[in-house]
Amino acid sequence: MTATLGDRELTSTSVRLPGRHGGLERYPLHEPTVWPRATSPARSRVAFAAAHVVADPLSDTTPGAPATLDWDATLAFRRHLWSCGLAVADAMDTAQRGMGLGWDTASELIRRSAAEARAVGGRIAVGVGTDHAATDLRTMAEVRAAYQEQLAVAESAGAQAIVMGSRQLARVARSPQDYAEVYAAVLSQASAPVILHWLGPVFDPALAGYWGHSDLAAAAEALLAVIRDNADRIDGVKISLLDAEREVWLRERVPEGVLVYTGDDFHYPELILGDENGFSHALLGILDPIAPIAGAALERLDAGDVAGYQALLEPTVPLARHLFAAPTWNYKTGIVFLAWLAGHQPAFTLVGGMASGRSLVHLVQLFRLADQAGLLPDPDLAAQRMEHLMALHGISR
Repeated sequence: MTATLGDRELTSTSVRLPGRHGGLERYPLHEPTVWPRATSPARSRVAFAAAHVVADPLSDTTPGAPATLDWDATLAFRRHLWSCGLAVADAMDTAQRGMGLGWDTASELIRRSAAEARAVGGRIAVGVGTDHAATDLRTMAEVRAAYQEQLAVAESAGAQAIVMGSRQLARVARSPQDYAEVYAAVLSQASAPVILHWLGPVFDPALAGYWGHSDLAAAAEALLAVIRDNADRIDGVKISLLDAEREVWLRERVPEGVLVYTGDDFHYPELILGDENGFSHALLGILDPIAPIAGAALERLDAGDVAGYQALLEPTVPLARHLFAAPTWNYKTGIVFLAWLAGHQPAFTLVGGMASGRSLVHLVQLFRLADQAGLLPDPDLAAQRMEHLMALHGISR
């Protein structure tokens, strides 16, 4: 069936699932939707999909163990994202930075993904932080040096840098001026414009009070001051607050030429579409599982077909809201689960033991929503894998 979600037929494949009101029920899957591959990257918007990593299922994935990746599957998934017309944002929180993916593996990921991007002509940006220094940082100078060390790795790999929030900076900074001085020093070392990243406490509680204020309105003002003072070194800023009004407020005030990338996985269709005063570009975790739909929707938007764009993207919102439900930082579990169901990887395994980050009830509903959104290209495979998961929980056919 080609790209439409209306009146999709049911297959003969079904799965026995926990019912919405208790007990078990048969859930019949829909016929797959064939999304047309993008012929080129999106033109009217810059759209980065924040990509997950595929853990080696034969490795030790317990919390605290060094991350070992299935490199073939990890890089193949990035080629999938580029084939959908999206750019790739790598080595970020979606790739489990700070939740199992240490700097040793992240730096290798940056080098390998950047090389893959050059090979296929894809755009890539990568996360730069201070996590390799763990809790050892005590001064602002040490934080600056840690950022600059990772920045050098990203730039030597030929990737654009995304300057992520630093848990270490949040711990040692005492004022907005501390943030301003650190960011000015880091940006002065960048050889090309970078993307700043404001990851709110809903995604990472350790970043509460970032930019020197616990009040988000005051924090937004402090961030805006950093952007204005360094505008020539900033490509854009990613806002991950799940607060559409605050993103629009910032979007209307950044200097000309500085982009705002939405990181709002609840309100992305309307933020990307925009209004008479402007629009957001995208750097989103939700684009990882919905890449084929997102690519098709952005092609509609490039063609001026707003209704077509909305008809494709808005049905993905229920899935996104469930995927990023509280505790939001466990969304990585659902993203890997969806990649497994869709056949992009051989195992439902995450580094850091994060495969247990969501309940069976949560994953069952995610399965239903993925099917309804047309994101299961092989219903038989998805059903078989779901049955395996159910059997692990003591539920047989």
